[in-house]
Amino acid sequence: MAAVTPLASWQNFYVIIGTAAATLMGLLFVMITLIAGIRRRMSLSGDGISVFSTPNVVHFGAALFVAALLSAPWPALWNASLLLGIGGLVGVIYIIIVMRRARHSTIYQPVLEDWLFHVILPFVCYAAFLISAIVLSVLTELALFVIAAAMLLLLFIGIHNAWDNVTYMTLMRSQSENQSQD
Repeated sequence: MAAVTPLASWQNFYVIIGTAAATLMGLLFVMITLIAGIRRRMSLSGDGISVFSTPNVVHFGAALFVAALLSAPWPALWNASLLLGIGGLVGVIYIIIVMRRARHSTIYQPVLEDWLFHVILPFVCYAAFLISAIVLSVLTELALFVIAAAMLLLLFIGIHNAWDNVTYMTLMRSQSENQSQD
């Protein structure tokens, strides 16, 4: 059981990150419900949602998953490493899918900030999970700090992207209402 002790010292961190991720995910569901009405009135496609909204739920879900995963009482670190590695690989594949969707988006052409927060930084986070999973049993302390940084970055990415979505939708709604009044 001595191999698992490094995870125990991170419990408070995982509780904070997991709670934040779950709470922010819940707020996203509220936001999407509110946006649904705007979407119907403005004839927005699902194209933008799959590129700019759904990944936020995935990022918060990933942070929650990793927090729960590393909070479990594993008999050995390799158990957590295996699941973390699978999660990191799935995340990398998902970001490649998001990148392809963004490149083919017809309703909005992403700018540098969009590429950074929707593709590059999330890719770095999921790659960090994958690499950390590989070295977790050898470089435990370093790997746990890299995992923590990636989890925190996913939360900040999700917050940034959700804020962008809300602001964009608010501006679109204002423009739509102004056009309908003319």
